[in-house]
This record gives sequence, C-alpha cells and structure tokens, in this order.
Amino acid sequence: MADPMDTIERDIVVTWRHQVHFTHGVFHPENTLLRDVILASGDHAPHKVFVVLDEALARFGVDEAIGAFFTKHSDVLTLVRSPMIMEGGERVKNSYFHVSEIHSHIDRFHIDRHNCLICVGGGAILDMVGLAATTAHRGIRHIRIPTTTLSQDDSGVGVKNGINAFGKKNFIGSFCPPYAVINDFDLLETLPDRDKRGGFVEAVKVACIRDAEFFAALEKDMDALARFEPEAMHRLIHRCAELHLNHIATSGDPFEMGSARPLDFGHWAAHKLEQISEYKIRHGEAVAIGIALDVIYSVKMKFLSVESGERILNLLGGLGFELFASELTYTNSSGQLLVLEGLDEFREHLGGELTITLLREIGEGFEIHEMDTQTVLASLMELEKRFRPAAKGS
Repeated sequence: MADPMDTIERDIVVTWRHQVHFTHGVFHPENTLLRDVILASGDHAPHKVFVVLDEALARFGVDEAIGAFFTKHSDVLTLVRSPMIMEGGERVKNSYFHVSEIHSHIDRFHIDRHNCLICVGGGAILDMVGLAATTAHRGIRHIRIPTTTLSQDDSGVGVKNGINAFGKKNFIGSFCPPYAVINDFDLLETLPDRDKRGGFVEAVKVACIRDAEFFAALEKDMDALARFEPEAMHRLIHRCAELHLNHIATSGDPFEMGSARPLDFGHWAAHKLEQISEYKIRHGEAVAIGIALDVIYSVKMKFLSVESGERILNLLGGLGFELFASELTYTNSSGQLLVLEGLDEFREHLGGELTITLLREIGEGFEIHEMDTQTVLASLMELEKRFRPAAKGS
C-alpha cells in the first residue's frame, strides 16, 4: 500500500493566445481578415464554419452578406448552413434550451474541434454561444464578432461565457478565451442610440480604476461621444478593449480564481439592479448607476476627493446616462432594500470574502472587504436626491 501521506504534485502551465482584430466591413468579399484568421490554424482546408447571428442584424441584411462572403471564399471555407438567426438580448441567456439547440446543430453538421463556430451579435448572445462552444466536444474553436459598443470594448473581448439561472446573472458558465475576436466598426451603425451609448460606461469604468490619461481623453471627447461621432467611438473602443486585454493577460488571475474582480467596479449594485428590473435596465445603464453609487460612497468615506467624484459624475451624465432608477427603492417583504442583497450575491458569485473595488483617485482603484451599510444607504439617498427625474407636471 502507498503511504497515505504520499502526494504527487505538478504545476501545469497553459499558454493561451488571445487576439482582438479591428476592421471595417468584415463580411465584404474583398476583406480577407476573417478568412485569414480561420486559415491561420494551419489545419487542412476546407474548414467547416457554423454561424449564429443576432436577429437584430438580420434586419440589416447581414445574413445575406455572410452568405456572399462564404460563397466568395468557398475554396477554403464551407458554410455548413445559412446563418442560424437567434434572438439577442438578455432573454437569450435565461434558458439552457438555446445552448442545447446550438449543440444539436454542432452534432448534426459534424463540427469538430478543428472547425469553427462564429457568433455575430451583442454581448448576451456572445455569452450564450460561447458557453455552447466551450462545452461541445469539450471546446471547439469560437470566433466572436461583437456588434455593440459594450461587447466590442468589454464583454466580447473577455474570456467569460455564461447564462443566467436561479434568478442570478451568469450562474452557469465557463472561462475560455475565444479563438479570436473581430471588431467591425461598421456594424455599430446598425445600433439605436441606446445601444451605442451602453458601452461607453465600461470605458469610464476601466479609466477610473486604471488610466487617468484615458479618463481625461474621454472628458475631451465627451461631446463628440454624446453625438456618437464615429472617430471618437472608435478611439474609445480600441483603448478600452486594450486595457481589458492587458488585465486578462497580466493580472495573474484571468479565470478569476481569487475573490477580487477589479474590472467589476460598480457592478455589485448593477447586477442586482438588472435583476430587479427584469433586465429592462440594460447592463451598461445599470453599471453607470452602480459606478455613480460607488463614487458617492467613496467620497463619503473620504477615499476619493469631492472634485474627482464630480468629474466622474459629470462625465457619466454628459455621455447621456441616467444615474438613478426607481428600482433602487424596491424593498423585500421585510422592508429592506433589494439592491443591498447584491452585496451578498456578489460575494457568493466571486467566492471567498466580499471584495469591492473603490477609488482613491481617478486612475487608481483599490479593494475593500466590507461596505458600511449606513453609508451605502446615505449614498443611495444622495443619488436619488441629485439624479431622480422630476415627476411630470411638477
């Protein structure tokens, strides 16, 4: 018998290559970026490709453009069926059914680990399709083509995949870098203003905790961004994506094995607010409110100067975000504010002790492990007093 104290241990080091490309007209037949990215694997052509498309893009003829692209490159790429059009938005993440539906097509068309699953759409459908990709055959090649500001500068360039369950956001999921991310700036032109604006807040977030110069650049571009001028939007997306990629590659915790998640500054309240509103409040809108709440809290706790706090609130407002929602006042059967449950849910989702990122100054975040409830309540009251929309007719 082996000694019961005998142990074999080995450190396993895995290297991941994470690539984010920027382009215009990704499905234009003469643009070979997507073709080149797929062929770079070195496997024998032709490569089988299965495409899932957010239905919002189909209304702009993107499905037809995809078909024309693969017809042009049929010598090396085989589109196994017309793009599978699926509902986008948070509802697509509320059931495992959609993941199973994609699995069934992967099986039907014999998509193996050397073929490719492409998802074209916003952050929610990217999350769901990413989960299908990482669980079919224990992981097939997945290319994300994000189509919203939020997914191009934040969620789409990350390594998380997931769906909602048990009333909790992203309860079921995985960590796995996509084979590649391709940001096509032209696809942003299909967005309504609300979705163009949504991703701006993630740039504000990462600038607040990591890059004071980027924050100043956002202030300079504020009016242009509020008008959705393309060049300003492209600058924001590129730098925000770069900062997120830097964090994933250099933080030492890309799969969030620890209890800290600095890139979730402002998110503890945001995730709960989305849930309370039944996802009528979009993620970016909820994060803007969550950042405003944590900024006011940081000022009240004397971590952050009043002047810096006002700069952040002014930038969020100048970009067009509303910084209060009536859902912040909703209570449970005991009369306690529902949003405060977000702290416990945030701790449980991360595991370990509660870890919240706050600000010492613009560009410098730091972590705390408890929030003073009375100060949180006072911060909520100030948020309501300053930013609650006036009642009609008042």
